[in-house]
Amino acid sequence: MTFTPPLWQASAPAVTPALQGALTAAGSLTEYLQASGRLFAVDVLFQGNSTALQDEAALLGNPSAAYARHVALTLDGQTVVVARSVCRADCPHWQERLNRGRRSLGLTLFGEMPTLARGALAYARLGAGDPRHALAAPFGAQGALPARRCLFSFEGAPLIVTELFLPALELLTPCPYPPVKTA
Repeated sequence: MTFTPPLWQASAPAVTPALQGALTAAGSLTEYLQASGRLFAVDVLFQGNSTALQDEAALLGNPSAAYARHVALTLDGQTVVVARSVCRADCPHWQERLNRGRRSLGLTLFGEMPTLARGALAYARLGAGDPRHALAAPFGAQGALPARRCLFSFEGAPLIVTELFLPALELLTPCPYPPVKTA
């Protein structure tokens, strides 16, 4: 079966109100999920050398060799988001930042890298024919999943973060965003 890259768009697909908040959150998805008041955790599914998908390769400058990190984001032990972060295989800037164990990448992207450039969010529905959808299969995901991706750049080096939102998120949110700060 030949993989046809999805059509990424500037507007989010129609989803339930519970998913809409998370899907379109402008800031850190980690902060959004933590604001639910539930126990947030990151489970690393894979990290290492990979192959860039066709739509990823175009954003990375057309390399086929890539370095990737796949994670499951959980609330109270339930997987609600799966994510794929991918950079060029020859990029030391991002590889060292992706090698972080169970620590959320969002904490670094939105708090520790003031010179980081962030592109606009792009949205798609990823179906079973998309290899990124396979990340969600072990968690019972069926049918097309709403997804978003963003291109980050640090010192000219690109990183793509793609997040797929699982139906379980609807049961564990909504939560306010931005998070309410208490004194």
